[in-house]
Amino acid sequence: MTQFAAIQTVSTPDLDRNLESADRLIARAAGAGAAWVALPEYFCLMGLRDDAKLEIAEADGDGPIQRFLSDAARRHQITLVGGTLPIRAQAPGRVRNACCVYGPGGERIARYDKIHLFAFDNGKEAYDEARVLEAGDTPVAFESGGWRAGLSICYDLRFPELYRGLMRPPCDVLFVPAAFTHTTGRAHWLLLLRARAVENQCYVLAAAQGGTHPGGRRTYGHSVLIDPWGRIVAEREEGPGIVLGDVDPARIAEVRAQLPALTHRVL
Repeated sequence: MTQFAAIQTVSTPDLDRNLESADRLIARAAGAGAAWVALPEYFCLMGLRDDAKLEIAEADGDGPIQRFLSDAARRHQITLVGGTLPIRAQAPGRVRNACCVYGPGGERIARYDKIHLFAFDNGKEAYDEARVLEAGDTPVAFESGGWRAGLSICYDLRFPELYRGLMRPPCDVLFVPAAFTHTTGRAHWLLLLRARAVENQCYVLAAAQGGTHPGGRRTYGHSVLIDPWGRIVAEREEGPGIVLGDVDPARIAEVRAQLPALTHRVL
């Protein structure tokens, strides 16, 4: 068994403050025994405007946020799933919402750019990520420390075909860094996460933003580790902190042997 941790934050428009908070929580998770640590979407910045992320966008492979993630992984000898950060896109005035993963040596071992861009308008809240983000187009799975992992980001959670694509060959863990709104999270967050775990018979680790941010935006939180049967192993409802639990290869094998749904796939 290996311990995995999800970090929950309530990020602000202050980059330095957010990195300091993330640093403390990464150290806490590693000190508790986590070999893998995951940060939430936008851990580095929750701006007051959509285009605030353009001001901190980095070139691919270099910048203070990427250096922070690399250094944290190396210092704590962990595999660090770095939530998301804005990486400059080719199109002017656009960024990719990128999840970068760093190994225990500080080397980057994976990058996934969010494919599905969130849009929502209920008359009271309105969001449209396409105003600033450029969508990615490539699913990403990778191996580290004997585990196969698949990457996704927030709104991706609503598109099960992405996860099916990540399961060839099957992943042991699916990561979902997120900043779900309180409105959509209350209705669908745990329902969708448990469904992804059950249908893919693997663990799901979701690191979330969870609280009320400067400017009044409220995110749902409920960072969680879910096992291949859909059971919640550990969960944090709201506020900064960590979720810590064991990922057990024997549990994955047991579920897949008892109900071999992955081998029954037709489409």
